[in-house]
Amino acid sequence: MKTAVVAITKHGVEIARKLKARMPEFDIYVPEKFSDGKDDVNWYKDPTAVAMGKLFRSYEGLVCIFSLGAVIRLITPHMKDKKTDPAVVVIDDKAQFVISALSGHLGGANALARLIASILNATPVITTAADVNETIAVDLLGREFGWVIDDDSTVTKVSAHMVNEEKVGVYQDAGEHNWWVNDRPLPANVHIVSTINELISYEYKAALIITDKILDNKYQDLLQKSVIYRPKSLVVGIGLHWDTSKEEILNGIQATLKNSNLSFKSIRNIATINREAVVKGLQEFSKEFNIPVEYFDKNQLSEIEVPNPSDTVKKFEGTASVSEASAMLSARSNTLLVTKQKFPPNLTVAVARVNAN
Repeated sequence: MKTAVVAITKHGVEIARKLKARMPEFDIYVPEKFSDGKDDVNWYKDPTAVAMGKLFRSYEGLVCIFSLGAVIRLITPHMKDKKTDPAVVVIDDKAQFVISALSGHLGGANALARLIASILNATPVITTAADVNETIAVDLLGREFGWVIDDDSTVTKVSAHMVNEEKVGVYQDAGEHNWWVNDRPLPANVHIVSTINELISYEYKAALIITDKILDNKYQDLLQKSVIYRPKSLVVGIGLHWDTSKEEILNGIQATLKNSNLSFKSIRNIATINREAVVKGLQEFSKEFNIPVEYFDKNQLSEIEVPNPSDTVKKFEGTASVSEASAMLSARSNTLLVTKQKFPPNLTVAVARVNAN
């Protein structure tokens, strides 16, 4: 996290430097009137209100060593929403308390407050309900694995049911299973179910659904009380030509996933054969959607037993399969979710699911 530490007193400067000694990547900002000439601090000339506005917009984390009330007044004009606001942490002038003040969950202020408190031997002050009740933080589940929430419009409602200890069901058919990292059992109100249909019952006030599948219309009522998480559980193998365009790749992948009721958001990576020349369309696709590409040479691919080997592919590529073999090899799986789909003239697509931990 790109973090700025702002101090406006001499004691604050001492605390800031103590933090930087342990966290050298932190940037310290202090009014120029306190300057001692050392270059470990950015000595600013602007009024603090102006400086805070600039830092609020340019840093992911903001650590303020002055009163909470002053911090609130200074950051309020710049606040937008919890998805974009930086984490804001407040430390008193004697470093007794470290307060998570803004963007506790999504922005990471709670974690930052705990880290700083451990450095300063101070007391972290966390007020978010999920943390104080030691329950599941609905908006953070699976974040360390790269999971994304499909539609965040239900997060607040489901979170309320969670912290109010109402019955919440959890269904999972894809992704990592070690998402509950605490050294204690799941909260008593949270129940793991073996089938998604169990969640339809009225006894479940809310649900967490971890899946790479698109749910059909019969689950519309369930979706209204659920948060859907998309784990990075799919590998898309593709066979292509050197001049296959980004648009062809995108259209082929989208059509394949749509026909199989699989989510584009669950793609972990693309897999394909290693070519001497860069395929511009694949490079552009990877960059636009931030989806990495894993490459395999023809000898690796030829060792994989696939459902649909091709003599034509072997003639041109030196291996009987590219899309199916690369998907299976990358996913470390012996099976495919979707066998080879052809998109003339130059594209084939196959999908495998990553073996879950």
